[in-house]
Amino acid sequence: MTISLEHARTIIEATRAKGRELGLKPLSVVVLDAGGHVLAFEREDGAAPGRFAIAQGKAYGSVMLGMAGSAQMARAEQQAYFMAAVNGVYGGQVVPVPGGVLVRGEDGGVIGAVGVTGDTSDNDAEAAMAGIAAAGLKGEA
Repeated sequence: MTISLEHARTIIEATRAKGRELGLKPLSVVVLDAGGHVLAFEREDGAAPGRFAIAQGKAYGSVMLGMAGSAQMARAEQQAYFMAAVNGVYGGQVVPVPGGVLVRGEDGGVIGAVGVTGDTSDNDAEAAMAGIAAAGLKGEA
């Protein structure tokens, strides 16, 4: 199973809708495939222009490490040197905080990731999980 462009569009639309429902600040949402390539991205009106890099970094770290943003943050708190080394390996592209959400296929394998930024990291992750569920997929925040 893979994430399709239609999945990505549904994830983004539903993530943004959840953000509006919760009264979150303007969100930026990216969907990556299992190889870390961008399938789709949207930045809401009023979101800072640098938000793409943050959303992409949250998702990229998740898909490349096979570890959700919350797990990456815990690892960074316990072993900062490890996450610093990982970030070096990946050219500084990893943002190890909640809001990077893994998307898993029916067999449990990683099929992609979603990165959301704009509000608190926990709220970003909650919105991403709603978007993933709306696409009929399984998320791991």
